[in-house]
Amino acid sequence: MQTFSYRGRTAQGNEVSGTLEASNSQAAAIQLQNQSIIPVSIQQVEAKKTSALNLSFSFQKRVGHDDLIMLCRQMRALTRAGIPIIQAIAGLADISKSPIIKEALSDINVRLATGSTLANAMSAHGKIFNSMFVSMIHVGENTGRLEDAFAKLISHIEMERDTRNRMTQAMRYPMFVVGAMFVAMMIVNMFVIPQFAKVFSKVGAELPVPTQILVAVSEFSVEYWWLIFGVIGGSVFGFLRYINSPQGRLWWDQHKLRIPIIGTIFEKIALSRFARSFAMTFESGVPVLQALNIVGPTVGNEYISSNIDSIRRGVERGDSLARTSAAAGIFSDLVLQMISIGEETGSLDKLLHDVADFYDEEVDYELKGLADAIEPIVLVFLGILVLVLALGVFLPMWELGSAMKR
Repeated sequence: MQTFSYRGRTAQGNEVSGTLEASNSQAAAIQLQNQSIIPVSIQQVEAKKTSALNLSFSFQKRVGHDDLIMLCRQMRALTRAGIPIIQAIAGLADISKSPIIKEALSDINVRLATGSTLANAMSAHGKIFNSMFVSMIHVGENTGRLEDAFAKLISHIEMERDTRNRMTQAMRYPMFVVGAMFVAMMIVNMFVIPQFAKVFSKVGAELPVPTQILVAVSEFSVEYWWLIFGVIGGSVFGFLRYINSPQGRLWWDQHKLRIPIIGTIFEKIALSRFARSFAMTFESGVPVLQALNIVGPTVGNEYISSNIDSIRRGVERGDSLARTSAAAGIFSDLVLQMISIGEETGSLDKLLHDVADFYDEEVDYELKGLADAIEPIVLVFLGILVLVLALGVFLPMWELGSAMKR
């Protein structure tokens, strides 16, 4: 989250200013609009460095999907029962098992007691409730259908959780195999090959080229193991630090879509999230421009978010949604055709749900075949590794046998 300073005017024309936390300037503008403030200027406030080793990423525990789903289910049940919001929030703050949610609900309860709306109170906790969550609550409060808003949020968060779990499950086997191969290679390189090298040196036979390479790599690993782990650790640290910066995050989100086999899965997951989120906000009565503002930061990919922002600017200039979507170049021809039909017939929300279902089916199909696609690559890599080790170990053993006969 970033801190922004703003200047704006209320509906009565009074000038106001202050600071707020949001994921980006668009989310900050949405928060101000939800508070009936027309923003005049929004500027990011530079964070003060607390130390020379200040990190751009944190290891603070985040609120999981299950916690948010449980909160929405409880709020939906309490709202359906007719319990006042302040009383419902106070009760949930007492029984919540998540310390982060408990603290947030306590603060929300205080804000509600001072006259704030539920959406405005939740917008103060952007790390827990993103801009789409807050906007759905805002629409539910204004239309008197807060129960329906929580029901849609439950369905949306469950879909997000299931997609992430499927992706994690599909990647678990390849990552485990690659990790085990790396550990085995390090053990062989640092403990097994040095023993063979001692035997070869005593005999004095000329070693084949593969064995000489293995012995040289082994000697370097044993002598400079601290340098190897330092370079690996520094590289990982630098990479994580870079991709957590705005420029690095945009670069990584763009390039990870081009990774063989899994890049298309990342892209379709993000596009499915966009289509479903946009349909959900649009059918709730949110205007198109505001819906695009809300959905953009929630797709989980900065590169696709920038394309969605270009779509928003095109619609703001007066172009149709279908034309600006085609110019963005992130949708297939079938999806563009469905968007065009939905815009012409007034059933954009329904067809966008169909688009999301289409992408979800594509993701399911590719996730089911992900292990089958990665397994041959892993086996080929493992075969090459075994071949190198075999040539490096068995070739000199044959040479030793010939030398002993001579």
